[in-house]
Amino acid sequence: MKMTNRWNTFIYRLWAPVYDATVDHFFMPGRRQAMQALALQPGERVLLVGVGTGADLPLLPTGARAVGIDLSPDMLARARAKLPLLGREVILMQADAQLPLFAPGSFDTAILNLILSVVPDGAACLRAAMDTLKPGGRMVIFDKFLPDQSRPGFFRRLFNFFSTFFGTDITRRFSDMTAGSPHQLLKNDPSIARGMYRLILLQKNQL
Repeated sequence: MKMTNRWNTFIYRLWAPVYDATVDHFFMPGRRQAMQALALQPGERVLLVGVGTGADLPLLPTGARAVGIDLSPDMLARARAKLPLLGREVILMQADAQLPLFAPGSFDTAILNLILSVVPDGAACLRAAMDTLKPGGRMVIFDKFLPDQSRPGFFRRLFNFFSTFFGTDITRRFSDMTAGSPHQLLKNDPSIARGMYRLILLQKNQL
């Protein structure tokens, strides 16, 4: 099944009431690792792409200034219920993460947790987020990817047929999304599920 915004809006309407109580317990260790790797400093502006139900929001350090975007109004309603957060400035917006939404250089950092495998066009999503970063800005990614240069086998493609119905694609390679992206790779480490999920840290090139 091909991922589309229309389908994602529908399927995440169903996920929204149960997401925090079910699958996010599995993802929380990876989220914590990502926040630690980003090393967000007080006062830095951070863009949370695919903020979902706001599971990353309580992990933000005191002094953080955050903007969270998500396509799903139902997921965003759950995120808004987590606000306000003492000592943290958070703005939430409904938006398509594949589109350029902010002026270049608007943010010091970006968090893309579990979104590049969800949006129809992961490369467009990553590119749009990278454009918002200042030169030298940092981006952390926690998501599932195929190893570079590998192709999904029969059973993975078969399972992916069903996983896309639930709003995620398990056949994507990170390297396919980064061609021409102006960045340095600082970290690409295994995370949860025996390395099926990766923790990736990028730094935007200086001018």
